[in-house]
Amino acid sequence: MTSDQHPSVRRALITGASSGIGAAFASRLAADGWHLVLVARDLARLDATAAELTGRYGREVETISADLSTDDGCATVERRLTTGTPIELLVNNAGISLNTPFLRSAVEDEARLLRLNVLAVMRLTHAALGPMTARRSGTVINISSVAGFGVVMPGSTYSASKAWVTNFSESIGQSVAPLGVRVMALCPGYTRTGYHERAGIDMSSTPRWMWLKADDVVDEGLRDLGKGKLVSVPTWKYKLAVAGLRHAPRRLLRGVSRDTRGRVGRDDR
Repeated sequence: MTSDQHPSVRRALITGASSGIGAAFASRLAADGWHLVLVARDLARLDATAAELTGRYGREVETISADLSTDDGCATVERRLTTGTPIELLVNNAGISLNTPFLRSAVEDEARLLRLNVLAVMRLTHAALGPMTARRSGTVINISSVAGFGVVMPGSTYSASKAWVTNFSESIGQSVAPLGVRVMALCPGYTRTGYHERAGIDMSSTPRWMWLKADDVVDEGLRDLGKGKLVSVPTWKYKLAVAGLRHAPRRLLRGVSRDTRGRVGRDDR
């Protein structure tokens, strides 16, 4: 019997897997015994990650080079979710933000953000849930953000896209739970992923206590998944912040948002 036929084999597909939270998920799941399908644009980085994980943990690691902001890229990953060895866990991590205010950004860039942060999440979740609900087994984790809970960053569509991801995940999670399938939104705050440095975004004014480690985000997200949560907000400090955001007057949130303008960004594709 091959590993693909073995009933105990679990396989996870992770988008945006070459860096940041996606790479942290890949490492943690490989350590826990999962075989992996890693998706990102940069095939060379993916292959290097796959070789490292196979060498360290002895797991099978497939790689798929795909730009999920395109129809072809989404279709490629949809095919893998619906054919071949079953995928028991989908982690929709790929996403971007634009370090340019809406009025100065190109509409093509705004459309790409929506295609990646919203449309790709919807398409891949839909593709994964068909086989999962038929088997009555499987999990989808959609990476969202605390930015989606109420702090509207002036001139940015990032927070709006993440509000959609959280709402979508919570809604779909409730509908598929009776079928033995789980969907959860993982909503971290500022996380050290290397994006800000690569993008040249100055984060020096962000207090050190606000920063999270990608490995810690993954650990707490998986713990919350085990507890059956539909929405996971890692660490107590961000849980308190989100609780405050949900009850704070909108005018106060607009004041806070002016202090965080332009400081949230990621590009995990």
